[in-house]
Amino acid sequence: MLLLCVLLSISLPAVRTDYVRPQPRKNLQFPWNPKHPSLPQQVHLSLAGENHMRISWVTDGKSAPSIVEYGTSPGEYTLSSQGEATSYNYLFYSSGKIHHTVIGPLEHDTVYFYRCGGQGPEFQLKTPPGQFPVTFAVAGDLGQTGWTKSTLDHIDKCIYDVHLLPGDLSYADCLQHRWDTFGELVQPLASARPWMVTQGNHEKEKIPFFTDAFASYNARWKMPFEESESASNLYYSFEVAGVHVVMLGSYTDYDELSDQYSWLKADLSKVDRKKTPWLVVLFHVPWYNSNYAHQGEGDGMMAAMEPLLYAAGVDLVLTGHVHAYERSKRVNKGKSDPCGAVHITIGDGGNREGLAQKYVHPTPEWSVFREASFGHGELKIVNSTHAFWSWHRNDDDEPVRSDQVWLNSLIGSGCLEEKTYESRKILFSP
Repeated sequence: MLLLCVLLSISLPAVRTDYVRPQPRKNLQFPWNPKHPSLPQQVHLSLAGENHMRISWVTDGKSAPSIVEYGTSPGEYTLSSQGEATSYNYLFYSSGKIHHTVIGPLEHDTVYFYRCGGQGPEFQLKTPPGQFPVTFAVAGDLGQTGWTKSTLDHIDKCIYDVHLLPGDLSYADCLQHRWDTFGELVQPLASARPWMVTQGNHEKEKIPFFTDAFASYNARWKMPFEESESASNLYYSFEVAGVHVVMLGSYTDYDELSDQYSWLKADLSKVDRKKTPWLVVLFHVPWYNSNYAHQGEGDGMMAAMEPLLYAAGVDLVLTGHVHAYERSKRVNKGKSDPCGAVHITIGDGGNREGLAQKYVHPTPEWSVFREASFGHGELKIVNSTHAFWSWHRNDDDEPVRSDQVWLNSLIGSGCLEEKTYESRKILFSP
């Protein structure tokens, strides 16, 4: 198993091209440049409950403090927070000291300047707004290629508040130094806006009798699972402006007897659509997929959890895994349904495995737009009833929208009122 894990991690399949375009730049190296042992590296942010953010970073020195100093003026740190630290071993690799410090309460839509560990460079972040409009950047299956860098450069040019990533971050695949190079690669963006992530198959690095499957991911990318009453970092929820976002785990148990299923049912039953009229869900493996890649892999999770999402009136589902882009109509039970969720597959962030170009023909009636190209999405939720989704192909300039659509929240559609007690009681049954 160990040999298989290592062999898989160093096997780099040839990148397949889409329509006429430059060859994907998959073999660029992003070296990890060690710094002074106490200086912060791989800095990234995540939301951590109402009006709070978690700042995470790594130091080589084990004695570096887990303190963050911050304020609203450059170089003037009027506030500070003390956090926690962890580390892990993976075969012959030992991580640095991984710090997680929660700061707040913070003002909405405000720029803060901060410093990690009492020394080193100053960073700045901007908190999300407290009300509409709010904008999310979305990119899954990132990896560390030239196309990844192109995706990040495109995202850096858009104005957004939170980054959503539906799984497959570093493509470390057991080679732990790749977690370090990925942290450095995304730091310019991830240190300035919160990155909310969930796990994909490339975060699963289990070696029997040696390590937990998600030891590296959980140690480095701590999400607000405790703040959302989840027992696992692999699934959680958070709220920003008027949006309730649920992050689910495709690679942890999801059947009706699982902890994740029970947590999801409880979380959805507590959503107040007057406070958060938009309900968005992310996970890695798509349920609606007309690409030949990964066909049927999400069927088990779909059978167990789609009834919960439908009963709750989920507006939008964002997934990855398939290395292409696809947008559906509102769907439920495998077909169009005006009271179901729109599903968008956006596993085209720049991974090293290339694009999934083969689609099922004829196109399913529920599929609206599909294309095998690298890119990212932007979701601007304008108010309680209207949002604008756009997908931006890397081959084009950032302002060019290759796919776009206005979305209406189910809160204003009558669907929630029309759903019978029978269809909604699944959320409240024991």
